[in-house]
Amino acid sequence: MRAQLPGLLASPLVMTLLVVILPAGAHADIITDVRISLESQAYALADTQLATYRAQHGVTAEYLEAYSWMGRAYLKSNNLDQANTYARKTEQFAIQQLKTRKLDAEPHLPTALGAAIEVEAQVLAAKGTPALAEALLRRDLLAYRNTSIRNRLQKNLNLLALVGKPAPPLQLAEYLGPKPVPLAQLKGSPVLLFFWAHWCLDCKGQAPILGRLHAEYASKGLTVVAPTQRYGIAAGGENATPAAELAYISDTRNRYYSSLLDVPAPVSQENLSVYGVSTTPTLVLLDRAGRVAFFHPGALSYEELRAAVDLVVSTQTR
Repeated sequence: MRAQLPGLLASPLVMTLLVVILPAGAHADIITDVRISLESQAYALADTQLATYRAQHGVTAEYLEAYSWMGRAYLKSNNLDQANTYARKTEQFAIQQLKTRKLDAEPHLPTALGAAIEVEAQVLAAKGTPALAEALLRRDLLAYRNTSIRNRLQKNLNLLALVGKPAPPLQLAEYLGPKPVPLAQLKGSPVLLFFWAHWCLDCKGQAPILGRLHAEYASKGLTVVAPTQRYGIAAGGENATPAAELAYISDTRNRYYSSLLDVPAPVSQENLSVYGVSTTPTLVLLDRAGRVAFFHPGALSYEELRAAVDLVVSTQTR
């Protein structure tokens, strides 16, 4: 869930004044500074902030995450060439850093690299070359399969290529709630997969919508499955043992997902990796033939999700 900046704070005038008034070094968080500038499309100001920071501190991991937001902002404004230029430069910087350190030594470098590859792929797709985007993502998935950006790359590949394909099977050995049934045995019924995390506020907000749809479409055969995973943390973000975290997930499920307690919740990191869950919630609909009909990272309103469910439920597939 992303907080929205107040309109006054996001205005170009206020941001310019902040840069002018505050002394050198007062802007400790280059990532926040650049994002505030880009919120109001102050690209030149963001470039100046980046250049000033780099002159003082060099190319740090924080700098690279901030720099990666330039590519994301240009992509959002549909300036594909500029987006690609910043994304490729971010990737080049990141690769230089990887010569002397591991990708996941801290969180900023993987965020920057994952964003850069994501933007490059989305630019290729937007320019009408989705096959090249898929090839890029598959190459980088192979290169970074054992790192934290695996899910992000898989998500982008799934957005391009998963719909219409047979749904990947789920790992079901560990679960909460009713015993889950393999997806292969659910063919003939539409299936809604709700990927969630115990720390995710948007997931909690999505739960009543899912419970409502589950009740409305149960008579039409809709099956809901709610995969999740451990993250190594529990209440307050404190580190937790696997057993303690599972107990916390169960408690969270009982407290916030009361309308989905009759829904099986497989617990497996592999499920979220295969389905590219770097955004929670992620919602996936399978048709009656077991193919992916809908793949959506992020929350949806009742009306949006109901329209997607209704289409899948009402379509007879071979």
